Amino acid sequence: MAHKPTYEELEQRVKELERAYLELKHVQEVFRESWEKYRAVFETAKDAIFVSDETGRFVDVNEAACESLGYSKEELLKLSNKDIDANQRGYEAFLKVRDGLAEKLTFEVNQRRKNGTPIPVEITGNFFKSKGQRMALAIARDISDRKQAEKEKKKLEAQLQQAQKLEAVGTLAGGIAHDFNNVLMGIQGYASLMLLNTGPDHPHFERLKGIEAMVQTGAGLTKQLLGFAMGGKYEVKSTDLNELVENSSEMFGRTKKEINIHRKHQENITPVEVDRGQIEQVLLNLYVNAWHAMPRGGNLYIETSNVVLDANYTKPFGVNPGNYVKMSVTDTGVGMGETTRQRIFDPFFTTKEMGRGTGLGLASAYGIIKNHGGIINVYSKKGEGTTFNIYLPASEKEVATEERKPADDILKGTETVLLVDDEDTILDVGKQMLKEMGYKVFLAGSGREAVEIYKANSNDIALVILDMIMPDMGSGETYDILKRINPDITAILSSGYSINRQATEILERGCNGFIQKPFSIGDLSQKIREILNKQ
Repeated sequence: MAHKPTYEELEQRVKELERAYLELKHVQEVFRESWEKYRAVFETAKDAIFVSDETGRFVDVNEAACESLGYSKEELLKLSNKDIDANQRGYEAFLKVRDGLAEKLTFEVNQRRKNGTPIPVEITGNFFKSKGQRMALAIARDISDRKQAEKEKKKLEAQLQQAQKLEAVGTLAGGIAHDFNNVLMGIQGYASLMLLNTGPDHPHFERLKGIEAMVQTGAGLTKQLLGFAMGGKYEVKSTDLNELVENSSEMFGRTKKEINIHRKHQENITPVEVDRGQIEQVLLNLYVNAWHAMPRGGNLYIETSNVVLDANYTKPFGVNPGNYVKMSVTDTGVGMGETTRQRIFDPFFTTKEMGRGTGLGLASAYGIIKNHGGIINVYSKKGEGTTFNIYLPASEKEVATEERKPADDILKGTETVLLVDDEDTILDVGKQMLKEMGYKVFLAGSGREAVEIYKANSNDIALVILDMIMPDMGSGETYDILKRINPDITAILSSGYSINRQATEILERGCNGFIQKPFSIGDLSQKIREILNKQ
Protein backbone atom coordinates (compact mmCIF):
# COMPACT_ATOMS: atom_id res chain seq x y z
CA MET A 1 0.00 0.00 0.00
CA ALA A 2 1.40 3.37 -1.10
CA HIS A 3 2.63 5.76 1.55
CA LYS A 4 0.29 8.61 2.09
CA PRO A 5 2.33 11.80 2.68
CA THR A 6 1.68 13.65 5.82
CA TYR A 7 0.70 17.30 5.96
CA GLU A 8 4.19 18.22 7.09
CA GLU A 9 5.73 16.33 4.12
CA LEU A 10 3.40 18.06 1.69
CA GLU A 11 4.23 21.39 3.20
CA GLN A 12 7.96 20.64 2.84
CA ARG A 13 7.46 19.60 -0.80
CA VAL A 14 5.61 22.82 -1.54
CA LYS A 15 8.45 24.84 -0.03
CA GLU A 16 10.98 22.93 -2.16
CA LEU A 17 8.90 23.60 -5.27
CA GLU A 18 8.65 27.27 -4.34
CA ARG A 19 12.45 27.43 -3.91
CA ALA A 20 12.95 25.65 -7.26
CA TYR A 21 10.49 28.02 -8.89
CA LEU A 22 12.28 31.05 -7.45
CA GLU A 23 15.64 29.70 -8.52
CA LEU A 24 14.30 29.02 -12.01
CA LYS A 25 12.79 32.50 -12.12
CA HIS A 26 16.13 33.94 -10.97
CA VAL A 27 17.98 31.98 -13.64
CA GLN A 28 15.49 33.21 -16.22
CA GLU A 29 15.96 36.78 -15.02
CA VAL A 30 19.75 36.44 -15.12
CA PHE A 31 19.53 34.90 -18.58
CA ARG A 32 17.18 37.67 -19.70
CA GLU A 33 19.50 40.34 -18.35
CA SER A 34 22.53 38.62 -19.93
CA TRP A 35 20.68 38.37 -23.22
CA GLU A 36 19.69 42.02 -23.08
CA LYS A 37 23.28 43.01 -22.26
CA TYR A 38 24.54 40.82 -25.09
CA ARG A 39 22.03 42.37 -27.54
CA ALA A 40 22.92 45.86 -26.30
CA VAL A 41 26.63 45.20 -26.81
CA PHE A 42 25.93 43.41 -30.08
CA GLU A 43 23.82 46.23 -31.53
CA THR A 44 25.80 49.22 -30.21
CA ALA A 45 29.31 47.89 -30.92
CA LYS A 46 31.30 50.09 -33.28
CA ASP A 47 32.91 47.03 -34.82
CA ALA A 48 30.95 44.88 -37.25
CA ILE A 49 29.78 41.57 -35.70
CA PHE A 50 28.71 38.55 -37.76
CA VAL A 51 27.17 35.27 -36.52
CA SER A 52 27.12 32.46 -39.09
CA ASP A 53 26.38 28.76 -39.24
CA GLU A 54 28.89 26.07 -40.20
CA THR A 55 28.46 26.81 -43.89
CA GLY A 56 29.31 30.47 -43.36
CA ARG A 57 25.76 31.76 -43.97
CA PHE A 58 24.88 34.66 -41.70
CA VAL A 59 22.22 34.09 -39.06
CA ASP A 60 22.70 37.40 -37.26
CA VAL A 61 24.55 40.69 -37.88
CA ASN A 62 24.67 43.98 -35.98
CA GLU A 63 23.97 47.52 -37.16
CA ALA A 64 27.68 48.31 -37.53
CA ALA A 65 28.03 45.43 -40.02
CA CYS A 66 25.15 46.83 -42.07
CA GLU A 67 26.58 50.37 -42.06
CA SER A 68 30.10 49.17 -42.85
CA LEU A 69 29.07 47.11 -45.88
CA GLY A 70 26.12 49.19 -47.07
CA TYR A 71 23.51 46.41 -46.81
CA SER A 72 20.26 46.23 -44.89
CA LYS A 73 20.05 43.52 -42.22
CA GLU A 74 17.59 41.56 -44.37
CA GLU A 75 20.02 41.66 -47.31
CA LEU A 76 23.00 40.50 -45.24
CA LEU A 77 21.06 37.57 -43.75
CA LYS A 78 20.65 36.21 -47.28
CA LEU A 79 24.45 36.18 -47.77
CA SER A 80 27.45 34.27 -46.41
CA ASN A 81 30.95 35.35 -45.40
CA LYS A 82 32.11 34.02 -48.76
CA ASP A 83 29.91 36.56 -50.56
CA ILE A 84 31.54 39.59 -48.87
CA ASP A 85 35.13 38.27 -48.96
CA ALA A 86 36.97 40.26 -51.66
CA ASN A 87 39.79 37.73 -52.12
CA GLN A 88 38.42 34.59 -50.36
CA ARG A 89 41.25 34.59 -47.81
CA GLY A 90 38.80 35.07 -44.96
CA TYR A 91 36.53 32.26 -46.14
CA GLU A 92 39.51 29.92 -46.42
CA ALA A 93 40.54 30.78 -42.84
CA PHE A 94 36.94 30.15 -41.70
CA LEU A 95 36.99 26.66 -43.22
CA LYS A 96 40.35 25.83 -41.61
CA VAL A 97 39.07 26.71 -38.13
CA ARG A 98 35.78 24.87 -38.76
CA ASP A 99 37.64 21.72 -39.83
CA GLY A 100 40.12 21.87 -36.92
CA LEU A 101 43.11 22.86 -39.05
CA ALA A 102 43.54 26.16 -37.18
CA GLU A 103 42.71 27.25 -33.62
CA LYS A 104 40.83 30.55 -34.02
CA LEU A 105 39.81 33.21 -36.47
CA THR A 106 42.50 35.93 -36.54
CA PHE A 107 43.46 37.47 -39.86
CA GLU A 108 43.28 40.57 -42.05
CA VAL A 109 41.14 40.57 -45.15
CA ASN A 110 39.39 42.90 -47.59
CA GLN A 111 35.62 42.75 -47.32
CA ARG A 112 33.55 43.82 -50.31
CA ARG A 113 30.92 46.52 -49.80
CA LYS A 114 27.58 46.43 -51.59
CA ASN A 115 28.91 48.99 -54.11
CA GLY A 116 31.92 46.78 -54.83
CA THR A 117 34.57 48.85 -53.06
CA PRO A 118 36.94 46.99 -50.70
CA ILE A 119 37.36 47.73 -47.00
CA PRO A 120 40.36 46.36 -45.07
CA VAL A 121 39.31 44.70 -41.80
CA GLU A 122 40.91 42.73 -38.99
CA ILE A 123 38.84 39.62 -38.11
CA THR A 124 38.84 37.98 -34.67
CA GLY A 125 36.43 35.29 -33.50
CA ASN A 126 35.77 31.59 -32.93
CA PHE A 127 33.16 28.84 -33.04
CA PHE A 128 30.60 28.18 -30.27
CA LYS A 129 27.53 25.94 -29.76
CA SER A 130 23.97 27.23 -29.71
CA LYS A 131 20.90 24.96 -29.43
CA GLY A 132 23.07 22.00 -30.34
CA GLN A 133 24.38 23.67 -33.50
CA ARG A 134 27.93 24.85 -34.16
CA MET A 135 28.04 28.57 -34.92
CA ALA A 136 30.82 31.10 -35.65
CA LEU A 137 31.08 34.60 -34.23
CA ALA A 138 33.40 37.04 -35.99
CA ILE A 139 34.22 40.65 -35.10
CA ALA A 140 35.48 42.77 -38.01
CA ARG A 141 37.34 45.99 -37.18
CA ASP A 142 37.83 48.58 -39.93
CA ILE A 143 41.60 49.17 -40.23
CA SER A 144 41.52 51.66 -43.12
CA ASP A 145 43.10 54.41 -40.98
CA ARG A 146 45.79 52.03 -39.74
CA LYS A 147 46.58 50.86 -43.25
CA GLN A 148 46.80 54.46 -44.44
CA ALA A 149 49.08 55.32 -41.52
CA GLU A 150 51.30 52.33 -42.35
CA LYS A 151 51.38 53.44 -45.98
CA GLU A 152 52.36 56.99 -44.96
CA LYS A 153 55.00 55.60 -42.61
CA LYS A 154 56.54 53.52 -45.41
CA LYS A 155 56.44 56.54 -47.69
CA LEU A 156 58.19 58.71 -45.10
CA GLU A 157 60.77 55.97 -44.43
CA ALA A 158 61.44 55.71 -48.16
CA GLN A 159 61.82 59.49 -48.40
CA LEU A 160 64.19 59.48 -45.43
CA GLN A 161 66.30 56.71 -46.97
CA GLN A 162 66.33 58.60 -50.27
CA ALA A 163 67.36 61.82 -48.51
CA GLN A 164 70.13 60.04 -46.60
CA LYS A 165 71.38 58.42 -49.80
CA LEU A 166 71.35 61.73 -51.65
CA GLU A 167 73.09 63.46 -48.76
CA ALA A 168 75.86 60.85 -48.68
CA VAL A 169 76.45 60.91 -52.43
CA GLY A 170 76.01 64.69 -52.41
CA THR A 171 78.80 65.11 -49.88
CA LEU A 172 81.10 63.10 -52.13
CA ALA A 173 80.00 65.00 -55.25
CA GLY A 174 80.45 68.34 -53.51
CA GLY A 175 83.99 67.46 -52.47
CA ILE A 176 84.88 66.37 -56.00
CA ALA A 177 83.38 69.58 -57.43
CA HIS A 178 85.34 71.73 -54.97
CA ASP A 179 88.67 70.09 -55.80
CA PHE A 180 87.91 70.19 -59.53
CA ASN A 181 87.08 73.90 -59.32
CA ASN A 182 90.49 74.54 -57.75
CA VAL A 183 92.11 72.79 -60.73
CA LEU A 184 89.98 74.82 -63.14
CA MET A 185 90.93 77.98 -61.26
CA GLY A 186 94.58 77.41 -62.04
CA ILE A 187 93.85 76.76 -65.74
CA GLN A 188 91.50 79.76 -65.95
CA GLY A 189 93.94 82.05 -64.17
CA TYR A 190 96.93 81.23 -66.35
CA ALA A 191 94.82 81.45 -69.52
CA SER A 192 93.53 84.89 -68.43
CA LEU A 193 97.07 86.09 -67.79
CA MET A 194 98.31 84.84 -71.17
CA LEU A 195 95.40 86.50 -72.96
CA LEU A 196 96.37 89.88 -71.47
CA ASN A 197 99.41 89.96 -73.76
CA THR A 198 97.90 88.06 -76.67
CA GLY A 199 95.99 89.90 -79.41
CA PRO A 200 93.42 88.41 -81.79
CA ASP A 201 96.08 88.16 -84.49
CA HIS A 202 98.34 85.97 -82.35
CA PRO A 203 98.38 82.26 -83.45
CA HIS A 204 97.63 81.14 -79.86
CA PHE A 205 94.76 83.57 -79.24
CA GLU A 206 91.97 81.24 -80.41
CA ARG A 207 93.57 78.31 -78.60
CA LEU A 208 93.64 80.27 -75.34
CA LYS A 209 90.03 81.32 -75.85
CA GLY A 210 89.27 77.65 -76.45
CA ILE A 211 90.91 76.76 -73.14
CA GLU A 212 88.75 79.37 -71.41
CA ALA A 213 85.65 77.94 -73.08
CA MET A 214 86.55 74.43 -71.92
CA VAL A 215 87.10 75.76 -68.39
CA GLN A 216 83.57 77.21 -68.49
CA THR A 217 82.25 73.84 -69.67
CA GLY A 218 84.00 72.14 -66.76
CA ALA A 219 82.70 74.81 -64.38
CA GLY A 220 79.18 74.12 -65.67
CA LEU A 221 79.60 70.44 -64.81
CA THR A 222 80.81 71.27 -61.30
CA LYS A 223 77.82 73.59 -60.89
CA GLN A 224 75.60 70.60 -61.63
CA LEU A 225 77.51 68.55 -59.07
CA LEU A 226 77.22 71.32 -56.48
CA GLY A 227 73.56 71.78 -57.29
CA PHE A 228 72.91 68.08 -56.73
CA ALA A 229 75.04 68.18 -53.57
CA MET A 230 72.78 70.98 -52.27
CA GLY A 231 76.02 72.82 -51.62
CA GLY A 232 74.43 76.24 -51.45
CA LYS A 233 73.42 79.17 -53.58
CA TYR A 234 75.66 81.64 -55.33
CA GLU A 235 73.87 85.00 -55.28
CA VAL A 236 70.30 85.22 -54.01
CA LYS A 237 68.03 88.00 -55.27
CA SER A 238 64.31 88.70 -55.10
CA THR A 239 63.10 87.56 -58.52
CA ASP A 240 60.04 87.65 -60.79
CA LEU A 241 59.65 84.02 -61.92
CA ASN A 242 57.41 85.07 -64.83
CA GLU A 243 60.32 87.00 -66.31
CA LEU A 244 62.76 84.16 -65.62
CA VAL A 245 60.46 81.58 -67.25
CA GLU A 246 59.75 83.88 -70.21
CA ASN A 247 63.43 84.53 -70.95
CA SER A 248 64.61 80.93 -70.45
CA SER A 249 61.80 79.36 -72.51
CA GLU A 250 62.23 81.88 -75.36
CA MET A 251 65.94 81.13 -75.53
CA PHE A 252 65.23 77.38 -75.53
CA GLY A 253 62.48 77.74 -78.14
CA ARG A 254 64.82 79.47 -80.61
CA THR A 255 66.98 76.35 -80.82
CA LYS A 256 64.17 73.75 -80.72
CA LYS A 257 61.71 74.83 -83.41
CA GLU A 258 59.94 71.44 -83.35
CA ILE A 259 58.68 72.13 -79.81
CA ASN A 260 55.55 74.30 -79.46
CA ILE A 261 55.87 76.25 -76.21
CA HIS A 262 52.71 77.43 -74.42
CA ARG A 263 53.10 79.82 -71.48
CA LYS A 264 50.47 80.72 -68.90
CA HIS A 265 51.63 83.22 -66.27
CA GLN A 266 49.66 84.46 -63.29
CA GLU A 267 49.62 88.22 -63.21
CA ASN A 268 51.20 89.92 -60.18
CA ILE A 269 53.16 86.79 -59.37
CA THR A 270 54.74 86.93 -55.91
CA PRO A 271 58.54 87.39 -55.91
CA VAL A 272 60.83 84.59 -54.72
CA GLU A 273 64.35 84.83 -53.31
CA VAL A 274 66.51 82.64 -55.53
CA ASP A 275 69.82 82.34 -57.28
CA ARG A 276 68.68 83.21 -60.79
CA GLY A 277 71.42 81.28 -62.51
CA GLN A 278 70.60 78.11 -60.59
CA ILE A 279 66.84 78.35 -61.24
CA GLU A 280 67.58 78.94 -64.94
CA GLN A 281 69.72 75.79 -64.80
CA VAL A 282 66.78 73.85 -63.29
CA LEU A 283 64.38 75.11 -65.98
CA LEU A 284 66.83 74.32 -68.78
CA ASN A 285 67.23 70.78 -67.43
CA LEU A 286 63.44 70.35 -67.46
CA TYR A 287 63.15 71.77 -70.99
CA VAL A 288 65.88 69.45 -72.28
CA ASN A 289 64.27 66.51 -70.49
CA ALA A 290 60.96 67.33 -72.22
CA TRP A 291 62.71 67.64 -75.60
CA HIS A 292 64.24 64.18 -75.20
CA ALA A 293 60.77 62.82 -74.38
CA MET A 294 59.38 64.30 -77.65
CA PRO A 295 61.86 63.21 -80.36
CA ARG A 296 59.34 63.98 -83.13
CA GLY A 297 58.24 67.28 -81.62
CA GLY A 298 55.32 68.10 -79.37
CA ASN A 299 53.90 70.63 -76.95
CA LEU A 300 55.55 72.09 -73.88
CA TYR A 301 53.25 73.81 -71.35
CA ILE A 302 54.81 76.14 -68.77
CA GLU A 303 52.62 77.67 -66.07
CA THR A 304 53.19 79.85 -63.00
CA SER A 305 50.82 80.58 -60.12
CA ASN A 306 50.64 81.73 -56.51
CA VAL A 307 49.60 78.90 -54.18
CA VAL A 308 49.20 78.21 -50.46
CA LEU A 309 50.49 74.85 -49.18
CA ASP A 310 49.23 73.43 -45.89
CA ALA A 311 51.18 71.32 -43.42
CA ASN A 312 49.66 68.07 -44.68
CA TYR A 313 51.22 68.68 -48.10
CA THR A 314 54.59 70.09 -46.99
CA LYS A 315 55.38 67.73 -44.10
CA PRO A 316 56.63 64.80 -46.23
CA PHE A 317 59.03 67.18 -48.00
CA GLY A 318 60.45 68.70 -44.82
CA VAL A 319 59.53 72.32 -45.66
CA ASN A 320 57.28 74.85 -43.93
CA PRO A 321 53.65 75.47 -44.91
CA GLY A 322 52.71 78.88 -46.28
CA ASN A 323 52.75 80.92 -49.49
CA TYR A 324 54.62 79.50 -52.46
CA VAL A 325 55.06 80.23 -56.15
CA LYS A 326 54.40 77.19 -58.33
CA MET A 327 56.01 76.47 -61.70
CA SER A 328 54.71 73.57 -63.80
CA VAL A 329 56.49 72.17 -66.84
CA THR A 330 54.39 69.65 -68.79
CA ASP A 331 55.29 67.81 -72.01
CA THR A 332 53.28 65.59 -74.34
CA GLY A 333 56.09 63.08 -74.66
CA VAL A 334 56.47 59.36 -74.10
CA GLY A 335 56.08 59.55 -70.32
CA MET A 336 57.70 57.10 -67.94
CA GLY A 337 56.78 54.07 -65.89
CA GLU A 338 56.61 54.00 -62.09
CA THR A 339 60.05 52.39 -61.69
CA THR A 340 61.71 55.14 -63.73
CA ARG A 341 59.65 57.86 -62.03
CA GLN A 342 60.82 56.74 -58.59
CA ARG A 343 64.49 56.98 -59.65
CA ILE A 344 64.30 60.13 -61.78
CA PHE A 345 66.07 62.32 -59.17
CA ASP A 346 68.75 59.74 -58.31
CA PRO A 347 72.30 60.89 -59.08
CA PHE A 348 73.81 59.42 -62.25
CA PHE A 349 70.53 57.72 -63.20
CA THR A 350 69.72 58.20 -66.89
CA THR A 351 67.44 56.54 -69.41
CA LYS A 352 69.85 57.46 -72.20
CA GLU A 353 72.21 54.89 -73.63
CA MET A 354 75.73 54.60 -72.25
CA GLY A 355 77.84 57.66 -73.02
CA ARG A 356 74.91 59.88 -73.99
CA GLY A 357 74.21 61.48 -70.61
CA THR A 358 75.63 62.01 -67.11
CA GLY A 359 72.39 61.54 -65.20
CA LEU A 360 73.14 64.70 -63.21
CA GLY A 361 70.54 67.06 -64.69
CA LEU A 362 67.47 66.18 -62.64
CA ALA A 363 69.50 65.23 -59.56
CA SER A 364 71.02 68.70 -59.75
CA ALA A 365 67.56 70.24 -60.18
CA TYR A 366 66.35 68.36 -57.10
CA GLY A 367 69.31 69.58 -55.03
CA ILE A 368 68.91 73.21 -56.14
CA ILE A 369 65.19 73.37 -55.38
CA LYS A 370 65.67 71.57 -52.06
CA ASN A 371 68.41 74.01 -51.09
CA HIS A 372 66.07 76.92 -51.86
CA GLY A 373 63.59 75.53 -49.30
CA GLY A 374 61.28 74.35 -52.09
CA ILE A 375 59.65 71.22 -53.46
CA ILE A 376 60.03 69.48 -56.81
CA ASN A 377 57.95 66.45 -57.78
CA VAL A 378 56.98 64.62 -60.94
CA TYR A 379 53.81 63.01 -62.30
CA SER A 380 54.00 60.75 -65.33
CA LYS A 381 52.53 57.70 -67.04
CA LYS A 382 53.74 55.73 -70.01
CA GLY A 383 52.41 57.33 -73.17
CA GLU A 384 50.73 60.22 -71.30
CA GLY A 385 53.52 62.78 -70.93
CA THR A 386 55.19 64.16 -67.83
CA THR A 387 54.60 67.09 -65.47
CA PHE A 388 57.24 68.55 -63.16
CA ASN A 389 55.91 70.82 -60.40
CA ILE A 390 58.22 73.20 -58.54
CA TYR A 391 57.20 75.14 -55.43
CA LEU A 392 59.42 77.98 -54.17
CA PRO A 393 58.77 79.98 -50.97
CA ALA A 394 57.18 83.36 -51.66
CA SER A 395 59.01 86.53 -50.60
CA GLU A 396 57.78 89.94 -49.45
CA LYS A 397 60.83 91.74 -50.89
CA GLU A 398 60.75 93.91 -53.99
CA VAL A 399 62.11 92.40 -57.20
CA ALA A 400 65.80 93.28 -57.52
CA THR A 401 67.17 94.74 -60.74
CA GLU A 402 70.27 93.22 -62.32
CA GLU A 403 73.27 95.19 -63.53
CA ARG A 404 75.57 93.31 -65.86
CA LYS A 405 79.09 94.44 -66.72
CA PRO A 406 81.24 92.99 -69.49
CA ALA A 407 83.24 90.15 -67.95
CA ASP A 408 86.33 91.12 -69.96
CA ASP A 409 86.56 94.60 -68.39
CA ILE A 410 89.58 94.65 -66.04
CA LEU A 411 89.30 97.26 -63.30
CA LYS A 412 92.59 98.23 -61.66
CA GLY A 413 93.66 99.52 -58.26
CA THR A 414 96.66 100.36 -56.12
CA GLU A 415 95.67 98.99 -52.70
CA THR A 416 97.32 96.13 -50.83
CA VAL A 417 95.62 92.71 -50.85
CA LEU A 418 96.23 89.67 -48.62
CA LEU A 419 95.47 86.46 -50.56
CA VAL A 420 94.91 83.40 -48.33
CA ASP A 421 94.71 79.89 -49.85
CA ASP A 422 96.18 76.49 -49.01
CA GLU A 423 96.72 75.63 -52.73
CA ASP A 424 100.12 76.77 -54.08
CA THR A 425 98.77 77.01 -57.62
CA ILE A 426 95.96 79.36 -56.52
CA LEU A 427 98.44 81.53 -54.63
CA ASP A 428 100.75 81.73 -57.66
CA VAL A 429 98.10 82.53 -60.25
CA GLY A 430 96.25 84.81 -57.84
CA LYS A 431 99.38 86.80 -57.11
CA GLN A 432 100.09 87.31 -60.81
CA MET A 433 96.49 88.35 -61.52
CA LEU A 434 96.43 90.84 -58.65
CA LYS A 435 99.76 92.36 -59.70
CA GLU A 436 98.51 92.73 -63.27
CA MET A 437 95.63 94.77 -61.81
CA GLY A 438 98.09 97.03 -60.00
CA TYR A 439 97.68 95.74 -56.45
CA LYS A 440 100.41 95.06 -53.90
CA VAL A 441 100.13 91.48 -52.65
CA PHE A 442 100.76 89.48 -49.47
CA LEU A 443 100.39 85.68 -49.66
CA ALA A 444 99.39 83.27 -46.88
CA GLY A 445 99.17 79.49 -47.24
CA SER A 446 97.12 78.93 -44.07
CA GLY A 447 94.85 80.68 -41.61
CA ARG A 448 97.60 80.93 -38.98
CA GLU A 449 100.01 82.49 -41.45
CA ALA A 450 97.30 84.94 -42.52
CA VAL A 451 96.81 86.05 -38.90
CA GLU A 452 100.54 86.67 -38.42
CA ILE A 453 100.82 88.68 -41.65
CA TYR A 454 97.69 90.69 -40.87
CA LYS A 455 98.89 91.49 -37.34
CA ALA A 456 102.04 93.01 -38.76
CA ASN A 457 100.43 94.82 -41.71
CA SER A 458 96.77 95.50 -40.84
CA ASN A 459 97.17 99.24 -41.44
CA ASP A 460 98.36 98.64 -44.99
CA ILE A 461 96.09 95.76 -46.07
CA ALA A 462 92.91 97.10 -47.67
CA LEU A 463 91.38 93.72 -48.57
CA VAL A 464 91.68 90.04 -47.59
CA ILE A 465 90.70 87.33 -50.10
CA LEU A 466 90.09 84.31 -47.90
CA ASP A 467 89.74 80.72 -49.12
CA MET A 468 86.76 79.13 -47.40
CA ILE A 469 88.07 75.56 -47.00
CA MET A 470 91.46 75.24 -45.32
CA PRO A 471 92.99 72.62 -43.01
CA ASP A 472 94.03 73.35 -39.43
CA MET A 473 92.39 76.77 -39.01
CA GLY A 474 89.24 77.19 -41.13
CA SER A 475 87.99 80.35 -42.79
CA GLY A 476 85.42 81.09 -40.06
CA GLU A 477 87.96 81.01 -37.24
CA THR A 478 90.51 82.91 -39.35
CA TYR A 479 88.02 85.64 -40.21
CA ASP A 480 86.93 86.04 -36.58
CA ILE A 481 90.53 86.49 -35.41
CA LEU A 482 91.27 88.97 -38.20
CA LYS A 483 88.12 90.91 -37.29
CA ARG A 484 89.24 91.12 -33.66
CA ILE A 485 92.53 92.60 -34.87
CA ASN A 486 90.64 95.11 -37.07
CA PRO A 487 86.85 95.42 -36.56
CA ASP A 488 86.65 97.33 -39.87
CA ILE A 489 88.33 94.58 -41.91
CA THR A 490 87.27 94.24 -45.56
CA ALA A 491 87.23 90.63 -46.82
CA ILE A 492 86.00 88.47 -49.69
CA LEU A 493 85.38 84.73 -49.33
CA SER A 494 86.61 82.56 -52.20
CA SER A 495 85.71 78.90 -52.69
CA GLY A 496 85.30 76.01 -55.07
CA TYR A 497 82.03 75.40 -53.21
CA SER A 498 79.03 77.66 -53.62
CA ILE A 499 77.61 79.74 -50.77
CA ASN A 500 76.69 77.12 -48.18
CA ARG A 501 75.69 77.41 -44.54
CA GLN A 502 79.27 77.97 -43.37
CA ALA A 503 79.84 80.75 -45.90
CA THR A 504 76.48 82.34 -45.09
CA GLU A 505 77.37 82.47 -41.40
CA ILE A 506 80.68 84.21 -42.17
CA LEU A 507 78.95 86.68 -44.49
CA GLU A 508 76.38 87.41 -41.78
CA ARG A 509 79.23 88.17 -39.35
CA GLY A 510 80.37 90.99 -41.62
CA CYS A 511 82.41 89.46 -44.45
CA ASN A 512 81.87 91.73 -47.46
CA GLY A 513 81.42 89.36 -50.40
CA PHE A 514 81.89 86.01 -52.09
CA ILE A 515 83.51 84.93 -55.36
CA GLN A 516 83.12 81.47 -56.86
CA LYS A 517 86.08 79.57 -58.31
CA PRO A 518 87.02 79.36 -61.13
CA PHE A 519 87.01 83.09 -61.92
CA SER A 520 88.76 85.08 -64.63
CA ILE A 521 90.93 88.12 -64.05
CA GLY A 522 88.01 90.25 -65.23
CA ASP A 523 85.62 88.64 -62.72
CA LEU A 524 88.11 89.12 -59.88
CA SER A 525 88.88 92.74 -60.77
CA GLN A 526 85.20 93.67 -60.82
CA LYS A 527 84.46 91.92 -57.52
CA ILE A 528 87.40 93.67 -55.81
CA ARG A 529 86.36 97.12 -57.03
CA GLU A 530 82.72 96.44 -56.17
CA ILE A 531 83.73 95.77 -52.55
CA LEU A 532 86.48 98.40 -52.12
CA ASN A 533 84.50 101.20 -53.73
CA LYS A 534 81.79 100.78 -51.06
CA GLN A 535 84.26 101.29 -48.20
